Amino acid sequence: MTPRILIIAGSDSGGGAGIQADIKTVTMLGGHAMTAITAVTAQNTLGVDAVHLIPTPVVIAQIDSVVRDLGVDAVKIGMVGSPQTASAVAAYLAQLTVPIVFDPVMIATSGAELADAATIASFERLMEVASVVTPNMPELEALGGKAAVLRFGCHLLVKGGHGGGDYVRDELWSSHGLVRELEGKRLDTNDTHGTGCTLASALACGLGQGMDVGDAFERAVSFVRIAIVKAPGFGAGHGPLGQQRVRDFWEDDPVPDLSLNQVTVNTDNYAASVAFYKTLGLTQIVDSPDNGYARFEAGNTASLSVHRDPTRGVGSTTVYFECHDLDTRVTRLKAAGLVFTADPTDQAWLWREAELFDPFGNRVLLYRAGANRLYPPWRI
Repeated sequence: MTPRILIIAGSDSGGGAGIQADIKTVTMLGGHAMTAITAVTAQNTLGVDAVHLIPTPVVIAQIDSVVRDLGVDAVKIGMVGSPQTASAVAAYLAQLTVPIVFDPVMIATSGAELADAATIASFERLMEVASVVTPNMPELEALGGKAAVLRFGCHLLVKGGHGGGDYVRDELWSSHGLVRELEGKRLDTNDTHGTGCTLASALACGLGQGMDVGDAFERAVSFVRIAIVKAPGFGAGHGPLGQQRVRDFWEDDPVPDLSLNQVTVNTDNYAASVAFYKTLGLTQIVDSPDNGYARFEAGNTASLSVHRDPTRGVGSTTVYFECHDLDTRVTRLKAAGLVFTADPTDQAWLWREAELFDPFGNRVLLYRAGANRLYPPWRI
C-alpha cells in the first residue's frame, strides 16, 4: 500500500525542516507526500531571515484540492503560521476520519520564533482533532504539560532531545499512562535541524500504512536516528538530516539470499583489540568496554566485532549470516538434516538469531536484524 500523506506545514528554503524534510521522510518510507503550505520562510542552518504567511483561504484551498481528488490516509501538521489558519485547519480536518499527527512547532532549531502567543493558544483546536501530538520538552511545557494534552483523548509523543544526560528517551503516552519508551545514546552532532518534522512525518506515514501507533512510534524514532547519523554535514550552523541517505532500514527489505555480514572474534584484551581495528581503518560504531564488546563497520556495510567472552577461547570466531526469511530457512535446513543448538530467538541486542556449529566446531549464527545491524540505539 502506498499511503497518501497530507502535510500541512511551512516551507524551509534551506531544505532542513518543514515541508522539505517531510517530503523526503514520507518518500523514503514509501508514502506519497501531498502538501498544503502555510508559510514561506527564508532560512538556512544559521537561522530564519524572513517569514511570509500564506493567507488562510489559500491554505484551506490546498487541503481541499488534495482531499477531493487524491484522498488522504494520514495527516501531518507542522507550522500553522496564525491562529486563523489553526482554527480553519482544525475545522476542516474534523470532517476526516484518518490519523492526524500534530507537531506543535513553536521555535526553530536555530532559536527563531515560529509561533506567537495567540497562535500557541489556538493549538487547542488542533489537539482536539489530533490522534498524536508530538511536542519537545519546552513545547510540552508551553502546552501545559502531559495532563493538559492528554485530556483531548490523543496520544502524546514526548521528544527527549532537550533532556540532559548521555541518553535520549522518547516516550509515547495515552490517557491510560505510558505506552512505550525508547532510549538511545545521544549523538554528538549539530546536524539536528528538522528532527521534529522528520519524526512527526515518519509517524504519520506509519499510521497511514495501518501500523499500530506503538510500532509506528518505534519505526519513526529509529528513522530519525539513522537520518542524523547519515547527515550530509551542510552549513555552518544546525545542519539538515540525511533522510535521503537512509539505507538498511526496513525490516521487510530482503537481503540477498544469505549474506555474510558480521564476524565476531574473541579477545582477552579489549583495549588492544579496539586499537588494532581502529588503526586498521574500520569505523567503530559500538563501544561497550564494561561488556567487553566493540563493533566496527567496514566500507561495504559489513561489520566486525571483538568480544571479551571467558566462555570461549581467545581467537575463537563466530560467523554471522544475515537472512530475511530466518524462521522459514531454519525449518528448511532442519528438514535437510542440519542440527541447530538454538532456534530463532529475539535477543536483547535486538537481533533475532539461530545457532548451529559446522562439522569442525566453528560457531555459525543465522540472523535477522534490519536497522539494528548497523544502527542500534547504542551506536556511537
